Amino acid sequence: MSTKVPQNQEDQEIDLSQVYTKISTVFQEMNAFLFRCIQFFVKNGLIISILIFVGVGIGIYLDATTKSYDHQIIVTPNFGSTDYLYSKINLIESKIIEKDTAFLKQTLGIKRPKALKKIEIKPITDVYKFIENKPENFELIKLLAEDGDLKKIVEDNLTSKNYSFHTISLVTDELISDKEMIQPLLHFFNDSEYYSKIQKVALHNVQLKMAENDTIISQINAVLSGFSSNEKGTPKSDKLVYYNENTQLNDIIKTKDILINEQGMHRIELVSSDKIIKESSTTINIQNSKLVNGKLKLMLPLLFILVFILIRLFIAFYRKQSQKALQINA
Repeated sequence: MSTKVPQNQEDQEIDLSQVYTKISTVFQEMNAFLFRCIQFFVKNGLIISILIFVGVGIGIYLDATTKSYDHQIIVTPNFGSTDYLYSKINLIESKIIEKDTAFLKQTLGIKRPKALKKIEIKPITDVYKFIENKPENFELIKLLAEDGDLKKIVEDNLTSKNYSFHTISLVTDELISDKEMIQPLLHFFNDSEYYSKIQKVALHNVQLKMAENDTIISQINAVLSGFSSNEKGTPKSDKLVYYNENTQLNDIIKTKDILINEQGMHRIELVSSDKIIKESSTTINIQNSKLVNGKLKLMLPLLFILVFILIRLFIAFYRKQSQKALQINA
């Protein structure tokens, strides 16, 4: 046993010395690589300085002349026109990709069609609004959630299209005005003979419903007024207590409260239903600073230097391989 211990200690010392040697070699290689990098930049300092100067100059010019602006319109598709709106957006996007400026100018009425670079639409996820006063939607969400992830369900394309509000996003390379870009688009969305007819019928139905509700509320008021008169003219007795306990007075009052709330919602509905696609807010001319927008004066010098380094590495690699090939052939 005692004769093996020194051998183990000696082996451990050999292993540690090998580790130290390897670490030392790695550090020496890192130092050599760092020196070669410094030497490369010192040797090519003039060229790199020129590349930085040129890159910054071109970047400043491009940042000043090449700009991107974001614009957003929040809309509500009424009368079941959500799919109709999405199809219109897809049509416009396809015309932008095709660079069909004639369509954008003549059909849409956009005066500067080349400025429009992109258009898309996304729903504003609002589950609470989706199920508000709509028990059938709440039951649908519950049913779908039993078979899958609730987050995926509420963000699913089929579900999200039924949300009340949607955001139409535009991208242009110029500043725009509401009159020359936003209004022509909204006019194009609302120019539908079919949905115009649906709108007239729907508004007429709402007005009829409101008139009927007003009639019922008046009748309820008459009943409550008559009950109040009877109560004042009748002396208090045990029969009065019996009468109060056996009437549906509470149900009548609840019905009136429901009808009043319904009338309020109908008034709001009339305000928001004056258009097929109703805009609720518009934000224009937000300068886009994402990705390289506005950063070209920093990105171009780095890009030029990187390209220069790759070219020099390629030349060095080619020369080295050429020398090897010559030695082999010799």
